Amino acid sequence: MATGYAYNPVYLKHDTGGHVENAGRLKAILSQLERTKIIEQLTHIPPRPATVEELALVHDGQYIAGIKAVVEKGGGWLDGDTVTSSGSYEAAVYAAGGAICAVEAVTGGEVANAFALVRPPGHHATANQAMGFCLFNNVAIAAKYALTKLGLERVAIIDFDVHHGNGTQDAFYSDPQVLYISTHEYPFYPGSGSTGEMGSGAGKGSTVNIPLPAGCGDAEYLQVFEQIIVPVVRRYAPQLILVSAGYDAHWSDSIAMMEVSVTGFARIVEIIRGLAEELCNGRLVSSLEGGYNSEALAASVKATFDVLLGNTGIEDPLGPPPQRSRSPAISDLVESIKKLHSLA
Repeated sequence: MATGYAYNPVYLKHDTGGHVENAGRLKAILSQLERTKIIEQLTHIPPRPATVEELALVHDGQYIAGIKAVVEKGGGWLDGDTVTSSGSYEAAVYAAGGAICAVEAVTGGEVANAFALVRPPGHHATANQAMGFCLFNNVAIAAKYALTKLGLERVAIIDFDVHHGNGTQDAFYSDPQVLYISTHEYPFYPGSGSTGEMGSGAGKGSTVNIPLPAGCGDAEYLQVFEQIIVPVVRRYAPQLILVSAGYDAHWSDSIAMMEVSVTGFARIVEIIRGLAEELCNGRLVSSLEGGYNSEALAASVKATFDVLLGNTGIEDPLGPPPQRSRSPAISDLVESIKKLHSLA
């Protein structure tokens, strides 16, 4: 069965100027997919704008109206990191809608798996606050849609962006219907994501945070996936896996201090795809989050599609870190998280 991609040129209308999260990111990805002819192997999923009702599955109505009002006046800065333009509201509702459409295509059997190539990103956006370049929480909205509109009962979200997805965590902190797992550099923006943040009430234990020290690369990430994420997801047995796919943990990305390679990201996606095939009939939807070195981002997304398509021979034009620093010791951290979540 086919692999889908959700994309609409409207995402380029979120004009952030010289901001690190800019339209050039998607242009680089599309150029890479077209140059390598991978796009010819993909099924296009036309996004639609999310409705206010769908946005309100996660966000306060007053917040949604406030974002629209700012944008209708020409845009501006919402905080020190997050800027909008006159096209930002349209792009943002289409970003949330793109994630929803990808979920509908996968759960409806139109494609085996899908990647929503959207912007602005979403995982930092809370119910009533824009932050970290994010306006609406695309993955959280898609998860809520799957639960409330499509009749699913258990959704897993795996977030491998280098930053903790505080907004996604907040949306489901007390909700046992969503398993939220995050690997992230720590301590780092936005400051959340400690191991002790495990959910509350009925959702206790359904939030799994894996805060990693700077300098972690392929070996450390694969250790975490194999020893923590795989057993946690297997135990949860989701009916759908969503991925907050941020590639800013790449060694060449100046926004963070991790050392993952394109090959490492491909292996991560391979593990996640294997879980989806084992547990939920292959139902897997990724949504683009971070990644700010255009070459690394485009190559990593292309490698992701290769894995989703089942293509062999991953291309890694940037290779491993040129001078790998001493590998951080994370075995004690891994063991402590396994103990916290009863995996030991």
